Amino acid sequence: MPEPGARARAYHESTKHSLERLRTARHMLDWENQPLPFKIYPGLEGRPLARVLVPGRTSAIRAMLDPPSPFRAGELPSTDAVARILQASLGIVRRRELDDGRIHYFRAAPCTGALYHVDAYLVCGDLPDVEAGVYHFGPQDAGLRRLRSGDCRSVLAAATGGEESVIGAPLVLVLASTYWRNAWKYQARAYRHVFWDGGTIVAHVVAQAAADGWPVRVVAGFADEPVERLCALDPRREGVIALLPIGSGAVAASPREPERIELDSGAAPDSGTEPERIELATEPLSRHEIDYPEIREAHSAGTLSAGADARRWREMAPAAVAERGGGLPLPPANDPEERPLEEVVVRRGSSRRFRTEPISLAALATILRCAAAPLSADYRSDPAEPLVDLFIIALAVDGLRPGRYRWRPRAGELELLSPAAERRDAGHLDLGQELAADAAANVYAIADLDRVLGALRDRGYRAAQLDGGISGGRAYLAAYALGLGATGLTFFDDDVAEYFGLDPRRWGVMFLTAVGVPAKPLLR
Repeated sequence: MPEPGARARAYHESTKHSLERLRTARHMLDWENQPLPFKIYPGLEGRPLARVLVPGRTSAIRAMLDPPSPFRAGELPSTDAVARILQASLGIVRRRELDDGRIHYFRAAPCTGALYHVDAYLVCGDLPDVEAGVYHFGPQDAGLRRLRSGDCRSVLAAATGGEESVIGAPLVLVLASTYWRNAWKYQARAYRHVFWDGGTIVAHVVAQAAADGWPVRVVAGFADEPVERLCALDPRREGVIALLPIGSGAVAASPREPERIELDSGAAPDSGTEPERIELATEPLSRHEIDYPEIREAHSAGTLSAGADARRWREMAPAAVAERGGGLPLPPANDPEERPLEEVVVRRGSSRRFRTEPISLAALATILRCAAAPLSADYRSDPAEPLVDLFIIALAVDGLRPGRYRWRPRAGELELLSPAAERRDAGHLDLGQELAADAAANVYAIADLDRVLGALRDRGYRAAQLDGGISGGRAYLAAYALGLGATGLTFFDDDVAEYFGLDPRRWGVMFLTAVGVPAKPLLR
């Protein structure tokens, strides 16, 4: 009998970076075949949403660590409320004209290679100024395009096996990736990026929703096919990442039958109702697409077939792990400038160079506390129990000796693993790039795959990668809120694990965020 998560492990092993694999790699970027960064439906008119993110009263740090109570629970979000969440996560925040006349669009949340392969679909009941339906959000014009009419939320309720946050949400965001838009550059390893980049977007959605007072939850357990059908996805080319119910407690799902979907309005939450299949034309992404079967195989490994399976999967979330004490206590979070979340989102970027200057211990503590902050997610047995641990290479932090550390979030302590930490080592682990070597600290999100896959099976791999992406997205926001820089980087998988004294057959690296003093002043 195969070990739990065997197919996910096989994918993870086959997509690890190593010196030998890089030396023998023959992949070249075909710039003439670069895919579009948007999913465009020709002929479907978009309803424009507000593009400007007006700063609110909640700082970025507070939105992650000490968010206001969900005072809007029970309310129905308006178009403006929806626009704020979408613009803060998937919206275009800046444009730059390139030398060849093309326009490069900078989006709110970071994405590997700036390829922006993740889309958002809204599934909602009647809202104050939006009719019930299924909508696609187009960042290119900040437009909502209706793909289906009528209230389809009961499909999601059934697919999740009666997840309470989904049943009671006036709207649910469905995040999905178009694989080719990222695999053009990263090939089969792009399946990891599905959840890395999905995770950074989730971090932004959760922060903005919290700042605006909307309850939100991350739901990774659902029957895949009904959700794919509902959003008119092509499962050979696209995969659903997560569901994000927003505003739970307002309206129960499915008060009326939709126009283009076959539902039994009295169906039980896991009765298996499935939407009618529809096909919607989209603009070709590029001249031709290359299929990477490894991506489809990895996604298929974690598929759930019915809502009852999703319900059982949630119940299998791994239990909390006891922390050892006796480490170095870090100071509490410090937010001296209290920059509003929306301001931080707009000014955030990805640093291309760091100065080799130190950051404060308070800054590192704040970044780590934000990255590991509690999260309402169905794959966590407790909001404060992430699937990833944070390991740190501290290179230039005032008041902290250089070394390799492990963050103990419940105790608020750093465990010293080794007093040795060299910039050249940090650079090597990052595929020899200078960014990691010049940074003040490198924060790795690493999962105990024995623990995660043993409990959550193959689908647990999705959840671990997603959790790593969320921690990275939060670290990004915290760094920029503090006036620092950050960037997400790739790595030599086994070398990283061994550097921290971990068994690479057991521990999988999920995300790397380098933080430090940016070489260029931040945007104002």
